[in-house]
Amino acid sequence: MTSKFLRIFLGAAILFAISALAQTSSAATPSSPAAAPAASAAAAVPNTGTKVGAINIEGALFGSNEGRRDLETLGKKFEPKQTELKSQNDELESLKKQLGTQQDKLNEDALATLKKQIETKQKSFDRSVQDAQEEFGTQQQEIANRILTKMAPIVVKYAQENGFGMILDTSKQWPQSPVLMAGEGVDITKAVVDIYNAQSGVPAPAAGTKPAPSKPTGTAAPKPAAPKTEAPK
Repeated sequence: MTSKFLRIFLGAAILFAISALAQTSSAATPSSPAAAPAASAAAAVPNTGTKVGAINIEGALFGSNEGRRDLETLGKKFEPKQTELKSQNDELESLKKQLGTQQDKLNEDALATLKKQIETKQKSFDRSVQDAQEEFGTQQQEIANRILTKMAPIVVKYAQENGFGMILDTSKQWPQSPVLMAGEGVDITKAVVDIYNAQSGVPAPAAGTKPAPSKPTGTAAPKPAAPKTEAPK
């Protein structure tokens, strides 16, 4: 899954979670013993705020201690795949280098064979990278969804208690997002993360821990372009 899809998913998921929470609160009545506390809480902090706040929901989810821990675990899980992709890429780069240095010396059949080999390995590498990214993205999405179901009520409660009538997601920057700017005074990301960390009980990662990759790439450099296949005239 791409980060763009993840942002769309998170936006839809938090909207659903918050809407469901609001519906649950409005439907709860003191006639039900289990619903009474929720009804009392909703009455104590009515959503009558007029301030506009902002939250980087991606940053909150994966910036929480739980999110950082689980993303690091996921990254370690994919380290063997990362090594495998790097090996495939190194082999492909070696063949491309061979083509660049020997294409003038190879006969027609040998040149065609080498080009075909590069083309086949390039397709295999691209497919492997795409599969790894999709698998990583799916599991990253599962982490985000699990944390979001627990974080959404905190966002709602914090907004109610602090007079916010609207919370905007700033995970993306303008012009990809309709939010042109959001000052630190209206950003509730850190406050929400601090509350979530306290409630989750998950300790902060050890100092010096390297952040997990956002997705497997196979190499530190950008994916190599397809080789030139035109023989010199």
